[in-house]
Amino acid sequence: MDAPDARRADAKRGAPEAGAHRTQRQTNRSAKQPAPHAKQPAPQAKQPGHAKQPGHAKQPGQARQPEQARQPAQAKQPPQQAKKKQAAEPRVDTGPIRTGTVALIGRANVGKSTLLNAAIGHALAITSPLPQTTRDTLLGVLHRGNAEIRLLDTPGLHKPKSELGRVMNHFAREAARAADVVVFVTEATARGPARATPHPGDLTLLQSFKEAAGEAGVPARPIVLAINKVDLAKDKGALLPLIDAFSKVLDFTAIVPLSARREGEAERLMDVVADLLPEGAWQFGPDDLTDRPTRYFAAEYVREQILRATRLEVPHAAAVTIERFVEGETGPVEIDVLIHVERPGQKKILIGKAGETMKRIGTAARLRVKELLGRKVILKTWVRVTPAWRANAERLSEMGYQKKPASEGAVFLMELPDEELDELSAGVGDEGELAEDEGGDGDEGLEDVELEDGDDLEDDDEEQEQ
Repeated sequence: MDAPDARRADAKRGAPEAGAHRTQRQTNRSAKQPAPHAKQPAPQAKQPGHAKQPGHAKQPGQARQPEQARQPAQAKQPPQQAKKKQAAEPRVDTGPIRTGTVALIGRANVGKSTLLNAAIGHALAITSPLPQTTRDTLLGVLHRGNAEIRLLDTPGLHKPKSELGRVMNHFAREAARAADVVVFVTEATARGPARATPHPGDLTLLQSFKEAAGEAGVPARPIVLAINKVDLAKDKGALLPLIDAFSKVLDFTAIVPLSARREGEAERLMDVVADLLPEGAWQFGPDDLTDRPTRYFAAEYVREQILRATRLEVPHAAAVTIERFVEGETGPVEIDVLIHVERPGQKKILIGKAGETMKRIGTAARLRVKELLGRKVILKTWVRVTPAWRANAERLSEMGYQKKPASEGAVFLMELPDEELDELSAGVGDEGELAEDEGGDGDEGLEDVELEDGDDLEDDDEEQEQ
């Protein structure tokens, strides 16, 4: 079997490692199943961000245009060569060509992955209601006018309870160090009244930015504050004290209140960011979506369905590796997936009665992979008990979660003592524990359970695997 995919993108240069394919926006369909006409959104004018620096005018983007209907493909293309879907009308720029990396930094569950998906117009990053859904950095590429924005989704900074948690924090810190622009993402509210003061965890993180700025108090690179989830705030007027409080903490280049789920608001933030990027030639083609290989997303989309289908400690104790990935010129893509859990009780819950839970997970994941690749997918899944993999640095490295050498540049988000990181997890919640009747602690070894994902009611062109 193939070794788990552990390729890592060079976020600073924006170029994939040798042998990695650039996944592109997929819109082709088979001739027998043409895509439906795209939903026609009402044009909505963009509003400029709340700029903090006078004299730095932001040009609002053009109103969004209806998306063009997609035509059936004349012939199947390899997934990496798929064409980009028609997005919003690009803004018109007459200035210099710009390019740069933009890191989305913040606590867990503030909407960084949702923001990345909205900005690039594709559900690339996995999302779930659970904290620590994102475990690694993910690059999404978009072009706005003359600007190429290499947007980096990062794990939510939190108080780590395992080696995996420490590695996740390391990924976020390195993304901030390497970025040309940092977008610090927070939320206006979880639900109900808008926050009048910054979250204590935000203040802890921003203090490290402030100390890195030195005596002058000016950050070494632009830092934009994105206050997400304003749609959940009942009293929008209460946002003004929150904006004022944040502006006193750090000299932000711009402050942009938004809801990543609303049409056009992520683009408004991207227009603010585009003006802050350095001049330079684009490093990606206009159709490129990310530098991650498709097998990376196959593993992530399986893990996404585990997060949505299970509870307590099971989602956090699950890791997914690709053992086999066969993608020929014709025929279905064949993928063998190995799901690791730490305890036999977790394995039992994940499989479910007569394999029904694993069946639902596999079917939903296969449909996600099929949408990305634009072709038939045969997905086979196994579940294995790999004790204490989250605490084992060697195991984490084999699964692709290995630390990278520190980047050059200003020291953002320094290694804070654990007691100071307590504030980052406030209101997020901890991982649950299994009750005694939900599975014992005995180790069943590395026994494999094979389940094959076949037909489902929503996808009648798939063949049943026996």
